[in-house]
Amino acid sequence: MTSALLSVDGERIAAAARRVMARCDELARVTATPGAIERVYLSAEHARVNRLAAEWMREVGMATHQDAAGNQVGRIERLTPAGSIDRDGPALMIGSHLDTVPDAGRFDGIVGVLMALEVVRLLRRPDAAGEASGVDLPFAIEVIAFSDEEGTRFGKALLGSSAVAGTWHDDWWDLEDESGTTLREAAREFGLDTGRIGEAARRPEELVGYLEAHIEQGPELDRRGEALAVVSSIASARRFQLIVEGEAAHAGGTPYDMRRDALLGASEAALAVERICRAEHHIIGTVGQLEAYPGAVNVVPGEAHLSLDLRGEFDGERDRVWQQIERDLDAIMGRRGLRWRAREVHSAPAVFCEPLLQDAVRTGIRSTLDPLRESADDPAVIFSRAGHDGMAIGAVTGVGMLFLRNPDGISHHPDEAVSGADVARGIQALAETVLQLAADRRAA
Repeated sequence: MTSALLSVDGERIAAAARRVMARCDELARVTATPGAIERVYLSAEHARVNRLAAEWMREVGMATHQDAAGNQVGRIERLTPAGSIDRDGPALMIGSHLDTVPDAGRFDGIVGVLMALEVVRLLRRPDAAGEASGVDLPFAIEVIAFSDEEGTRFGKALLGSSAVAGTWHDDWWDLEDESGTTLREAAREFGLDTGRIGEAARRPEELVGYLEAHIEQGPELDRRGEALAVVSSIASARRFQLIVEGEAAHAGGTPYDMRRDALLGASEAALAVERICRAEHHIIGTVGQLEAYPGAVNVVPGEAHLSLDLRGEFDGERDRVWQQIERDLDAIMGRRGLRWRAREVHSAPAVFCEPLLQDAVRTGIRSTLDPLRESADDPAVIFSRAGHDGMAIGAVTGVGMLFLRNPDGISHHPDEAVSGADVARGIQALAETVLQLAADRRAA
């Protein structure tokens, strides 16, 4: 199913993809770290990319504002059948994030914001002077560039989207970055009024839904030889800080049968996480940090700290695997004469994409397929093992996501990639998704 609007205008879509790729390069130059990409929440780089995003939003006819959490928002109103502007109707929100991890790639999050702007460019109606006056849809369109999906600076992810979802917690203002600056202090320095954070929150009746295009942060599409996928859900996640306690002792004078080596216990725990999770379907466990104390070359470690990131498609499976890990750690530490404890630092339930939005994304992807050369089978359906702003936005409206192929699946790294051809397909699929949602809404 291909709309007349897009099927006859491949050059506009190709030009849109070239613009997205060039702007990804332009944003990559906005960085706190020369020779690498790094943009964190409430930084000078954050302010600069917001200004660029606002400029590009206005270019496609959107009214713009920066909300109380530092998210950059653009809106283009719907036109009534009589051709007048309706400023009071609900909006379909499309977007992603512009912040990064340290030493990031240039596409994670960014490509989704830029693709959303190109969808507006394709769908807007020009007036007699050639300027955008609105969209012929039964809803407005908002493009949002979320401000802090990664959580790099203050250790808490999804701050911007949580504010939009109305789930902001006031105790987050006391979070500190590495230099001891609190979130409250950074927000004020950025120019935000911390007392107005609630103004960023949206009500369910204000939104039709939320759509996001994102590179796949894994290799499944690349392995399948497909460009695009429907996202079924965003993984549930739990994160823990684990502490293993033993006894520090002299490295030369303490025989093995008297050692209570916390580092070896922690190392065996990390291997247990890998063993247990490899045996489970759709459960991923990662130990990303491991530190030994006192950390001297000639001292048997008396204490070790390690992190655990546990993700799964379903909350129940994830929790069952954690219980298995707990049992194995009890056995490991008991055998080695060690003690251990865990502190949970993050928990997020799985967020399932709304069926209507999934169906619309599926229709959008089908519109990009050449029936003479490509399979008529349904597009790939993938659950996202990585977190996204949709995890927060799901608290206020339905979520739909589109994945783009990422060669080799590398992400959060300078080598992450997406091709211009796949971006062009993604823009067409996303625009067709919007048109399908409009048709569904009119029919309802």
